[in-house]
Amino acid sequence: PDVISAIQFERIMNASGPTEGRIVRPSDGKTPRSIVFISCVGSRDEEHGHPYCSKVCCMYNAKQALLVKDKLHDVDTYVFYMDIRANGKGYEEFVKRTIEEYGANYIRGRISKIYPDGDQLVVKGADTLLGKPVEVRADLVVLATAMQPRHDAKELARKLGISTDQYNWFSEAHPKLKPVEVLTDGIYLAGACQYPKDIPDTVAQASGAASKAIGLFSKEAIKSEPMIAYIHEDTCVGCGLCVEVCPFTAIELVEVVDKERSTRDKQVMKTVARVNEGICKGCGTCSAACRSLSARLRGFEGAGILAEIDALADMVKTRR
Repeated sequence: PDVISAIQFERIMNASGPTEGRIVRPSDGKTPRSIVFISCVGSRDEEHGHPYCSKVCCMYNAKQALLVKDKLHDVDTYVFYMDIRANGKGYEEFVKRTIEEYGANYIRGRISKIYPDGDQLVVKGADTLLGKPVEVRADLVVLATAMQPRHDAKELARKLGISTDQYNWFSEAHPKLKPVEVLTDGIYLAGACQYPKDIPDTVAQASGAASKAIGLFSKEAIKSEPMIAYIHEDTCVGCGLCVEVCPFTAIELVEVVDKERSTRDKQVMKTVARVNEGICKGCGTCSAACRSLSARLRGFEGAGILAEIDALADMVKTRR
């Protein structure tokens, strides 16, 4: 019970929390004399599926270590870290202040084992800077756990037509030119649904997303892409390949009446693909993948392409 997450520890330190801001051990309610903070628990760890950095852990570890020393002057604080990634404005100075003014002990290395010994915990690890093993006795251990998407993020992305990366974070349309847009028009990203980010980054991105949304509503009419895909339903066999390959999730399978097999007394249904024209961007992926040649792109039908080739051939003949 005395090994808790940073979120739980944040709640303990909060004046409106269960202890009214008093820093105590969950097991017996005693004031700790030694607290160990462990960074990158699950982050930057390919073995546990989170090879990415959670970005915010270094700073809230420093903040919590500072607040602990501010409230309990005689407590010993230890911060085990892999690397200190303090890349925001004033972040590096804040970490230095925590170390130099408040006396937090920063140890570069990973933890190998935590086990109870009497009424304390023993934290075993290694100091990679000194090249030797380290053992710290602690009354409380705080874990900076990895940030990860919600369990239903993939399902929400499917419903909204948003693509995701390999970790199920929502993907932007372009990392530099369109950082808040997605491939589906009218949907904008803000916050940690895209990747781990802190409050300043979230507020900045939310402002950008809000301005994009306002710009969308300020137009009297929205222009759509004219060169979009369509499905020839009479020849479509409903295999669903176009649904799988569409990067914009603009195609779905629907039930329609099979005109060839239906009679006046009986209707026979069949499954065909249908394009949502409001989402389609005219990339042509479905047209290239379709085995029955039922998926086509407006403006790029076979007859039109052949006519263009004939016109070009006539131009070449005329010039000769």
